[in-house]
Amino acid sequence: SQRGYERERHPGLRENQNQALGDAGMVKLRLLKSEDAPLMLEWMHDPFVCRDLQTNFAAKTLVDCQRFIEDSLHSVSDQHFAIVTDADDTYLGTVSLKHITADSAEFAITVRRCAMGSGISGEAMKRILEYGMETLALKKIYWCVPAVNHRAVRFYDKNGYPRCGAPKEVAGYTAEQIQQYLWYCVSFA
Repeated sequence: SQRGYERERHPGLRENQNQALGDAGMVKLRLLKSEDAPLMLEWMHDPFVCRDLQTNFAAKTLVDCQRFIEDSLHSVSDQHFAIVTDADDTYLGTVSLKHITADSAEFAITVRRCAMGSGISGEAMKRILEYGMETLALKKIYWCVPAVNHRAVRFYDKNGYPRCGAPKEVAGYTAEQIQQYLWYCVSFA
């Protein structure tokens, strides 16, 4: 089955800790490393970064970040990558494909304040969408954002990502959240 095929393909990427996705241009995606935990915690404790996110990241600890990173190296259904630049391997944020099935996945991204407004988020998003389409052979990638997260809504709208209704594949949201959030979908032929 295609799902079994996808599961066979992804662990190969995890075996090579130095392999980067999308190494053209200024942004690269690589596997998360334990050294990323302090900078991950930095954005989690930055009220400006987290003010419109649904999770209470302020309650997270360094141990939570380390556990997340370790778990990310073994998950098939959730794939999380560090965002770095060509010039520097310093962690700038996390970009993810979550709830991966044979056909679809949910996209997520968060960057440190120092990376905001630099074009890094847009490039990282292009890289992870390409990875989902080309490597995982997904047909659809979707995500949501609370309407009050004006910064994110402007970003997605400015970059031409189409809004859609909540996909049937949605997992981990209450009925109220599904109704309240703005949903975006990218479909691949």
